[in-house]
Amino acid sequence: MTLNFIKTEDFKKLAFLFSFFLVIGLFSENVKAEDIRAKAAVVIDSNSGRILYAKNPYLRLPPASTTKLLTAMVVLDHIRPDAVVTISKNASNVQSVPPRLIAGEKYTVRDLLYLSLMRSVNGAAVALAEAVAGDEDRFVMMMNEKVRLLGLEDTRFINSSGLPGRGQYTTAYELALLMRASLNYPDIVEIINTKAKEISNGNGRQSLIKNTNYILWMNDDHIGGKTGYTRAAGHCLVSAERRGENVLITVILGDIKRDDLWHNTLYLLSKAEDTLRLNTSPIIYTADVKHRPVLFTSVKKKDVSKKSRKLTAKMKNKAKKSVKAKKSV
Repeated sequence: MTLNFIKTEDFKKLAFLFSFFLVIGLFSENVKAEDIRAKAAVVIDSNSGRILYAKNPYLRLPPASTTKLLTAMVVLDHIRPDAVVTISKNASNVQSVPPRLIAGEKYTVRDLLYLSLMRSVNGAAVALAEAVAGDEDRFVMMMNEKVRLLGLEDTRFINSSGLPGRGQYTTAYELALLMRASLNYPDIVEIINTKAKEISNGNGRQSLIKNTNYILWMNDDHIGGKTGYTRAAGHCLVSAERRGENVLITVILGDIKRDDLWHNTLYLLSKAEDTLRLNTSPIIYTADVKHRPVLFTSVKKKDVSKKSRKLTAKMKNKAKKSVKAKKSV
């Protein structure tokens, strides 16, 4: 679907964003790692899974609506995209952004995926979960089994939408790996690369939706991604972009401002390109709970094991003790 469906006020917003990104392009080199105020961030090479640059990549954090990427994968593993789903009362009552789904309406699985991944409609994610597993609880079990099969050890979900709740978490690094896995699904790639789409239900009601990932409008090499926000999670974005022969995957978790998602993503891509071009060792940047710089760890090769995570934690604790010792002198 083309941009013909976007309203005038949306074009004004896009024009502003275009200017915004031009400024970022000119000044992104002046950003420093400690200026990323997000709780965690990472950029990896999709081919190898190698970290190219990161801040707190193994810190467990709420995933918000980035959860819907996994929901889409599980759905496509078990049901045809052209299957028809009837919206239940339960799905229609889920707290969500518009367009609101109405009980009894019928949508194809594909259109519900568009609503879920592009617009982040929580009710669409719940309706898909019910269509696959009968109820959301059983679907969540399937989600966590998928997580296990992907080899993710620090990721767990409690619902299909990403709404906040106890015991739901991921890390920036594992979310990047989840994004990499989602790129193996052509339907997901097509949806997250779509800027605007008109969705129709079986009763003729039409809704225009626009992708919440603004980077799509700024770069033809951007494959797409998934945004997320709750008060607990902050602003989040996982995305993928082609840079030369590489596909780079970036993750921002727990950012303070929504606009910083685009700023920090461009910065991560720039740092990743520097690492690849200069063939230098990546940097894992660790910050304390107040996001003050504590430690820079040089990483010469893929760092994904439990042992390496424990080592990073050990070094972080050692740095904290050193800071406390200096303050007490």
